[in-house]
Amino acid sequence: MDREQLIDRITDLLMAELSGRAPAGSTQSAVAQHLGRVAGCPECDAWGACPRHCLDHLNSAFDAGAHRAASSLGFACPPDDGVRSRIDHTLLKPEATTEQILRLCKEAAENCFASVCVNPTYVALCARELAGTPVRVCTVVGFPLGAHLPEVKGYETRRAVQDGAHEIDMVINIGALKSRESALVARDIAGVVEAAGPDALVKVILEMALLTTEEKIAGCSLARAAGAEFVKTSTGFASGGATVEDVRLMRQVVGPGMGVKAAGGIRTREEAQAMIAAGATRLGTSASVKIVRGETATGTY
Repeated sequence: MDREQLIDRITDLLMAELSGRAPAGSTQSAVAQHLGRVAGCPECDAWGACPRHCLDHLNSAFDAGAHRAASSLGFACPPDDGVRSRIDHTLLKPEATTEQILRLCKEAAENCFASVCVNPTYVALCARELAGTPVRVCTVVGFPLGAHLPEVKGYETRRAVQDGAHEIDMVINIGALKSRESALVARDIAGVVEAAGPDALVKVILEMALLTTEEKIAGCSLARAAGAEFVKTSTGFASGGATVEDVRLMRQVVGPGMGVKAAGGIRTREEAQAMIAAGATRLGTSASVKIVRGETATGTY
């Protein structure tokens, strides 16, 4: 897709919303995704500077008399197969080392994944490593149990955004949801949404394996009402991960205006594609590289 096509696509998305043909807010994520590509090389699909075309332009500028040039780092992304750009490349194990986090960032940049998802202690490091790339920094809040006080989750969120996080994956108060304490659950989510502000989007982890169907529907509804941008299936640390049935239910409840993130146990390209077909717009996995290579991975997240 060239620059003109991208601009036309963004315009179409915005006009659909303004005319009422699409629900209010439904184009936000799509527009943000497309906008990230408009600033790329005008002659190919590279994000940012292209090592072939842009070097030709640079040499032409020097031939014309320029003495210096300024630029930002760019990455030529591999062709998107409909899976790659949806992946949150994830490493949340408590024993993760700095070396492993740096490798995570390198892999994400090379593959142009949507984000890296890391524990809060690594947010600042990832923000520095990924500066100048299209890869966003995602972190977790109230992880993995969700039983933190709302005020603590709010502080975690503000600090993460301050350190450079673009996305917040928060775990709801699962016990409160199962106890039908809807007001507490709503306050829990809304506090994180408010703390994230306009600079970071919020994904609400419901831990679907621990919920009844009624509780799953209630959790999705509360997340939507609180202003979150996504609902997410799992932490990857509970008794079960993402299922096609849960993703389909979540999409049905939240409609087209919210994102749905499938996470936990996604190890193959076929599983990833099945989640997308069911309605997932993001995939959380530590097997990202093997998935895009068509290989099968082991592991739990």
